[in-house]
Amino acid sequence: MDALAERSGLGKGTVFRRFGTRSGIFRALLDESERDFQGRVMSGPPPLGPGAEPLDRLVAFGRERVRFLLDNREIARAALDTRAVVPFGPPAAMSQMHVRMLLRQMSTDAADLDVLAMQLTAALDVPLLLYLPGGADGAPEPAFADRLSRGWEDLVRRLFG
Repeated sequence: MDALAERSGLGKGTVFRRFGTRSGIFRALLDESERDFQGRVMSGPPPLGPGAEPLDRLVAFGRERVRFLLDNREIARAALDTRAVVPFGPPAAMSQMHVRMLLRQMSTDAADLDVLAMQLTAALDVPLLLYLPGGADGAPEPAFADRLSRGWEDLVRRLFG
């Protein structure tokens, strides 16, 4: 915080008032990339964006979310507020809404669609960030990223395909 305040020419108190916490600073850094990702989900080309079958969109969403989190893993990890009871924020809420919408479009016969959407979203966010193994340089191996994407597709197609 001291270094950020010094670099920005602001007082440490101003930085704290603006961002609240260290994780708040990292959430702000991640925000632009997250908005871009959400834009591609809402209006990008299929299968991630509108125009594809809901199941194909759900598969594409998971694959792209995995890629997004791997590309932004250090900032995303730092953005987790470990003091929160559940370390989800606005990106997870958007993901849950999107997954719920796709499940509804698939006429999924779920006992509780909200809980199912939350569980599927959890498979794409917090566990990946907290438990992602890294190679010698700390970066995930490309083969592991492929395995995660294939695992997501396998899960979704087994449940809803």
